[in-house]
Amino acid sequence: MGLTGKLSAQIEYKSSGDVFHKVFRYMPHEISNMSPNIIQGCDLHEGELGSVGSIIIWKYTHDGKEKVTKEIVEVIDEEKKLVTLKLIEGDLSELYKIFRATFHVETNGDIDSVTWTLEYEKHNEDVEDPLSILGLLINLTRDIENHHLKAR
Repeated sequence: MGLTGKLSAQIEYKSSGDVFHKVFRYMPHEISNMSPNIIQGCDLHEGELGSVGSIIIWKYTHDGKEKVTKEIVEVIDEEKKLVTLKLIEGDLSELYKIFRATFHVETNGDIDSVTWTLEYEKHNEDVEDPLSILGLLINLTRDIENHHLKAR
């Protein structure tokens, strides 16, 4: 087993994928209202929301424990509706030297889907692959979807 890895999951998204992209890009501070069991807060630490180089601090619950992570917006591709966040500090940095979370939204006919991809490098072989983080992101995507479906 190697120290580096990549995980991804594609979720059919019944609400507007455009809205999902806009929420994460421009309004991540609103996500705690859409998924309060997972996200307790999101603060802009530096930069401007929706811009590459911005630094965001997330307060979230993972495996029943309150966690914090600081991430930099590394990539934004409006055409692909893609955003990449790179870990720079926080609880996950105890386990991973490198940790990136990317999502992008695809539309195929009338069906939108959100794909999350995690790229990581573990500190050592004893660290588990971040399957539970991927599961958390799937649940977060569902919460955001349900929030927008109720608002219709």
